Amino acid sequence: MISKKTATIRDVAHKAGVSPGTVSRAINKSPLVSEETRRRIMDVVRELDYVPNIAARRLSTGKALAVVVIVPFFTRPSVSERLNGALSLLSQTQYDLIIHNIESPEQRAICFDTIPRRDQADGVLIISISPTDDEVPKLAQAEVPIVLIDTSQPELTMFPRVTVDDVAGGRMATEYLIQLGHTRIGFIGDVMENPFNFRASRDRYTGYLEALGQAGIAARQEYHGEGEHDRCEARRLAREMLARPERPTAVFASSDTQAVGVLEAAREMGLCVPEDLSVIGYDDIEVADILGVTTVRQLLFASGQRGVELLLEALENPEFEPVHEVLPTELVVRGTTGPALGI
Repeated sequence: MISKKTATIRDVAHKAGVSPGTVSRAINKSPLVSEETRRRIMDVVRELDYVPNIAARRLSTGKALAVVVIVPFFTRPSVSERLNGALSLLSQTQYDLIIHNIESPEQRAICFDTIPRRDQADGVLIISISPTDDEVPKLAQAEVPIVLIDTSQPELTMFPRVTVDDVAGGRMATEYLIQLGHTRIGFIGDVMENPFNFRASRDRYTGYLEALGQAGIAARQEYHGEGEHDRCEARRLAREMLARPERPTAVFASSDTQAVGVLEAAREMGLCVPEDLSVIGYDDIEVADILGVTTVRQLLFASGQRGVELLLEALENPEFEPVHEVLPTELVVRGTTGPALGI
């Protein structure tokens, strides 16, 4: 009897009644193998618990069989959810995953300056970091396909992209507060000019300003707070804003994490939500559902999956034309927003 721990490709080929080359092609999903033969081979692979030799596969295919994913601060809920979506699909392929977690401007610069060569990786996913104008030409000359997820820079037309219209999302959130009768609406978001070139919060703020302008409401500087993407920092900014003699009756936070900070500040100051203060976030991460936060939902998990699908298409077809897919946003109304009470 063949030991499951020591099964080789020849063992699989013998039991399946095919050549070792056919087994290799079946495992690598070659179109030269019929679906019936592939199923038979994969049944034997599972029965023998055969684990392909990665080095041999790389030699036989001429590929690195690896995908690099560049992500910033992957412990942030929105980023990790996109990454989970990408992992869910990549785990079903032959490609190994190499994660580059970016947590400093220096790391970011190195990553963008040293995009892997073809012998190091077959493709690259960049999540939630927009290349600068100077970096775009460098990426365009890369030896491997690159797909961008959650990047809004318009000059990136040469790359497949999956994005969300954050300007429209910010406008949607603010328009909803205006419909509820609020005119004193604060905004709390990330630092607009930052060394990572994060753009989402800036775009959401643009949507906020557009909605105010269309409603004839003047934007007030004292109702604008920006700081590090952090719950505690959002709480500090909210306390300052809510301590003003004429405080806002509503706050739009550019993420659910920051919305939680605003809710904490309101509670500490004895304000009732939504009677005294309406709060709306962005992303619809798990904590928003748990705490009943009104928010703008974006398809985080699906964006990661779709990014991988586009990368796989580019890997299969060198003539693949870059596409830009904009995923929809949706307002999710929960218990942290209500009508303005005229205070």
